[in-house]
Amino acid sequence: MAPSVAVENLNPKVLKCEYAVRGEIVIHAQRLQQQLQTQPGSLPFDEILYCNIGNPQSLGQQPVTFFREVLALCDHPSLLEKEETKSLFSADAISRAKRILSTIPGRATGAYSHSQGIKGLRDAIAAGIALRDGFPANADDIFVTDGASPGVHMMMQLLLRDEKDGILCPIPQYPLYSASIALHGGTLIPYYLDEKTGWGLEISELKKQLEDARSKGIDVRALVVINPGNPTGQVLAEDNQCDIVRFCKNEGLVLLADEVYQENIYVDDKKFNSFKKIARSIGYGEDDLPLVSFQSVSKGYYGECGKRGGYMEITGFSASVREQVYKIASVNLCSNITGQILASLIMNPPKEGDESYAAYKAEKDGILQSLARRAKALEDAFNNLEGISCNKAEGAMYLFPQIHLPQKAIEAAKAAKKAPDAFYALRLLEATGIVVVPGSGFGQVPGTWHIRCTILPQEDKIPAVITRFKAFHEAFMAEYRD
Repeated sequence: MAPSVAVENLNPKVLKCEYAVRGEIVIHAQRLQQQLQTQPGSLPFDEILYCNIGNPQSLGQQPVTFFREVLALCDHPSLLEKEETKSLFSADAISRAKRILSTIPGRATGAYSHSQGIKGLRDAIAAGIALRDGFPANADDIFVTDGASPGVHMMMQLLLRDEKDGILCPIPQYPLYSASIALHGGTLIPYYLDEKTGWGLEISELKKQLEDARSKGIDVRALVVINPGNPTGQVLAEDNQCDIVRFCKNEGLVLLADEVYQENIYVDDKKFNSFKKIARSIGYGEDDLPLVSFQSVSKGYYGECGKRGGYMEITGFSASVREQVYKIASVNLCSNITGQILASLIMNPPKEGDESYAAYKAEKDGILQSLARRAKALEDAFNNLEGISCNKAEGAMYLFPQIHLPQKAIEAAKAAKKAPDAFYALRLLEATGIVVVPGSGFGQVPGTWHIRCTILPQEDKIPAVITRFKAFHEAFMAEYRD
């Protein structure tokens, strides 16, 4: 008998789905890491440096003290009854934990919650959004999720009926979008960011791709915008955002705003503006534009990836559509309570006058200033190498340099049945232990090749990363020079 489960009879949508950030190169890196543990000294490097994924604490970033104090007290409430707690925890962490626990039925952080998230925590998130944007926010619009990714999947489930439904996505894009569109049976409609203008988003390009898709009978349902950009690191200008909002309104598109890097801005002449703030500031009200914005506890200066916290704020949807979103959320019961608490904390950190404020501000500023220095050091290093050009990282956690590969290298990659940038990334890993993601996993203009490299290795390790990368690249170019 043939096996009842084989690749040939699996869901074709699963087979079509790809997620490069944890793909072939990372799997190979994990094998090499095991080899280093069992056979020390057997490779030309002594550690694997995972520059493939935005996972700050795995590379040594420390959690923010105030957030962890509150989590500890919420998860072990009996600490609040002990006298010595007052000398171990800050007064505002204690008062915040008491306030949070008062919103949780039975103070039970191990119990299921409302499927949208605990109401008191959603109130806190909405208050944080209102303070950030200067426009009201409503707790009923908040769906707390296990990171931003489940929110994206929920929206794709909601919007995509079959392959005749399309989603406009930036190229390069974060592979969550291509993967979730494939899993839910829709069609990705690419719009290309302009590398020559610092990964600019041109409305003319959106119009061109939209018209092309509609001419093929595709019902384009939504536009995805990632701001700050992943993998490209650009921060959108306010007037550009206004144009994007008007475009979505005029074309009847849902705007899916990935805003998880909103705290990660490294240039003085740019600042983060949420798309909801932009929409309200140009006079669009609740009913004028369906808008979903995603936020996560995994990025920013907090980097709490493993806690799986985040939310989506949904505005401009009718009551009957919102009922369907709630139904999808209720199938998953609820997001984890630790992540819910963290989502409320990142939107309501300590304020001036609070006991923890000085320490919190020092931790936050220290992390963000260090990330800016690391981004600059890596950007300069890439731009000083033959055949590599790298745009400025204005925000987020990545650089996306273009690698102008010699024809001999492209032919060698073809012989190895690999995309040229995947071939380069694999050789880089085997020579240096540095893990990057090939640009082909994010999409790129045909005939160009890139890699995505995080800026997250600890600052004292950046010089060694640069030295290793430089030595490899020079040897690679010499080997394959035309």
